[in-house]
Amino acid sequence: MLAYITKRLLSLIPVLFVVTIAIFLIIHITPGAPAAVILGIEASEAEIEALNEELGLNRPIYEQYFNWVGNLLKGDLGQSISMHQPVGQAIAEHIGPTLSLAILAQIIALILAIPFGIIAAYKRGTAVDYSLMGVSLLGMAIPSFLLGLLLMLVVGVKLQWLPVAGYESLSNGLWAHLQYLILPGISLGTIQAALITRMTRSSMLEVLNLNYIKTARSRGLSETRVLLKHAFRNAFLPILTVIGQTFGVLVTGAVVVESIFNIPGLGQLILNSIARRDFAVIQGVVLIVTVIYVGLNLIIDLLYGFVDPRVRLDRK
Repeated sequence: MLAYITKRLLSLIPVLFVVTIAIFLIIHITPGAPAAVILGIEASEAEIEALNEELGLNRPIYEQYFNWVGNLLKGDLGQSISMHQPVGQAIAEHIGPTLSLAILAQIIALILAIPFGIIAAYKRGTAVDYSLMGVSLLGMAIPSFLLGLLLMLVVGVKLQWLPVAGYESLSNGLWAHLQYLILPGISLGTIQAALITRMTRSSMLEVLNLNYIKTARSRGLSETRVLLKHAFRNAFLPILTVIGQTFGVLVTGAVVVESIFNIPGLGQLILNSIARRDFAVIQGVVLIVTVIYVGLNLIIDLLYGFVDPRVRLDRK
């Protein structure tokens, strides 16, 4: 196991290296000079040149890249031009709402998807199966921002059950924290629930036709025990993979939903930074999100051996 973990960690080095190059080049070849945006349209060429000199933006691009990577290795993500604070501090202030929203959306997705997927597989070919698959297909088709707007209109404005926008920290109480995240959590979680439902159904169908399921039923075990203990447990590996991938998507894809519901997370941070051409913040946020996504995939791989003992991670 230790050898496998070490191998996987070492394999992340070239991945992150390529990611840093891609992030840096995309940001720096995008039209729009940061110095000109910061100083405004009335700034003179001399003032823009002086700010470029101060920020190091007039140096060769390869030199800027190696300086940035060198600072990354020291734990320094750079300095925000617009917020006048370290990028790491800005990310730390905004990552909490994003993670809270992603975790709640994932919980909502699992609460809906796992039972629906199991029921659809068990009732294969019936009206229940077709209905659940139809609902899941509709959930995948509706954009999260559109569903969010509909929830704001119906639940927030018409019924006034929940606030339509804003955010409260967890330190102000669990309910005060959750009531601002329920609507955006449903908006994000519904799409992921649809995907996980279809994967659960597909994975369960492959298992339900195997001989050991027929043996379990012939022993007189209840259908609930057969489905949950024998079938679902052995069908869980593909589902686990999708769960890990969807959580990464929730973290990276909450930009629009956070903007609609005015949640001060990473989505709002990166949108404001793009508008201000604050390239240091953009680079830092994209890099952190990438590391989170890659780390989640590593955790999912390590969980395989615990979920299914037949998987030996240290086997060649």
